[in-house]
Amino acid sequence: MLATFKREFNFNKNIKEIVSKNIRKYRLEAGITQEQLAVDIGKSYDFVRRLEFKKGEIGCSLDTLYKISVVLGQPMGNFFEEK
Repeated sequence: MLATFKREFNFNKNIKEIVSKNIRKYRLEAGITQEQLAVDIGKSYDFVRRLEFKKGEIGCSLDTLYKISVVLGQPMGNFFEEK
């Protein structure tokens, strides 16, 4: 029988805000408008606008983040990095 115990991890409570800021950062670096990103990922302009400017109040699915990473030419891991 294996013993299990609660391990301690430091989960960043602001991860949605970090992802939101990085989406905006990499979008601007790529020279892509919010409108174009929305079209490319199959979402509304309002969704992209809120995703960037609500600073983590709304999130996105893994599927949507994957599409954003492809469009912006960034590995998904880059969106989680706090810089």
